[in-house]
Parts: sequence; structure tokens; C-alpha cells
Amino acid sequence: MNSRQRRGVILLILSVVCALGAFAGVLSVMDDVKSKVGPEVTAYELRADVAPYTTLSEDQFKKIEMPRRWLSENAVTDLAALRGKIAVTTLRKGSLLQSDMIVDQPVLRPGQQEVAIMVDAATGVAGKITPGSSVNVYATFEGAKEGAPDQSKIIVTGARVLEIGEIKALEPDQNDRNRSATDAVPITFALSTLDAQRITYAESFAKRVRLALVAPGGSATVPDKDRTYELATDK
Repeated sequence: MNSRQRRGVILLILSVVCALGAFAGVLSVMDDVKSKVGPEVTAYELRADVAPYTTLSEDQFKKIEMPRRWLSENAVTDLAALRGKIAVTTLRKGSLLQSDMIVDQPVLRPGQQEVAIMVDAATGVAGKITPGSSVNVYATFEGAKEGAPDQSKIIVTGARVLEIGEIKALEPDQNDRNRSATDAVPITFALSTLDAQRITYAESFAKRVRLALVAPGGSATVPDKDRTYELATDK
């Protein structure tokens, strides 16, 4: 091996050593940054402003990831914490959701009262309705006289669910032995006096009472012309 070849080998070795040193330096910097930043956790950011006392829902927030060490101790990392909560003040777009921004939804508002009825567990609840849900209440009635058509009516709109009890087996009414025993669940609502009368009337005299879950943030309002349905008039 002549002197030129030896110089080439030496330069190649030096290049490899320098490359290894640079790689080690990059790894050291990355480890240092990781040690300063720490592991990332989930947080939630507001998509838009939220007015005070507004009922909160998951679609109002955007999921983000950020270092745990930069997150405050009262930051909300699980949107299940929103259940039954309202905004305590104006929440600004881009703010991180924190537990001191929300409070429990008042159980009863002025003019409301608690009313509980038994609802068929399969047709009325189906596991989708939880405390804090807003529902429309449907009731099916037999015709008022012989030959009159049965009717389905929307008895109450936007009823707020306060509590869902344990499922119980109910025996059929003494006057209706053709119906088999059913599983029913007691559901407590916050209602005005008039809506409380409507819903208790439906529980007592309707053939069936069903609950329709209203989408979070959606309107529960139904025009008067659409509140009663008869099959014969369906076009």
C-alpha cells in the first residue's frame, strides 16, 4: 500500500468517526429534548366560543396532544367529565378545557319539578339515554271510540333526563292480560307543570310510551302539525 492509499484509508476512517460522533450528538440532543418535554397526554381545545350556562357536549371540543408537564393540574383529559355539566362563564375558542370552567347542571330550574315514570326498557331507553340527555316523549293511544284510528302523539319535547333507575319486571295490567310482562325502567325528568301532567297522563293511558333522544345541540322543537300521526293520513 503506497502513501496515497494510506492517506485515503486514514481519511475514510476519520470520516466514519466524525459521522458516528455527529450521530451520537443528535441522539444526545433528542434525549435531552425528550427529558425536558416529557410524555404527551390528551387535552381538549374549544372549537368556538361557548356562552355561560350552556350545556356542554363533546362536539364543542377538539382533541389535541401536548406534553404532560405543560398541562395544568385541573386540565380535563377525559370528555366523560362533561356529562351533566354547563359552562360557568364564557369559554373562548382555542382555550384548553379545565375543570374550573364547568359546573354541575342545576337539577331543577325555576318553574320545574321532578317527575318519574316507568318506560319500557327496550323501546324507551335501549341504553342510549343518560342523565342530562334531552328527549322527546312519544305516546301511542287507541282510538277514542270504536272504529277511530289509533294515534301516535308527541306529548313533550325537550324533556331533560335527571336520573335513570334500575330495570324492573312489570306484570301486565289486570285489564290487559293479552300483554306479557315487560322490563321497565323508572326515568326522572325535570318538567314544567303542564309537561308533567302530559307525561303522567301518557304513562297512565297510552298503549306505549317511547323516548326519542335529541342530538346534543340540536333542536327538540316539533311543529304542531307534526305532533300527531295517523297511518290513514300518511301520504
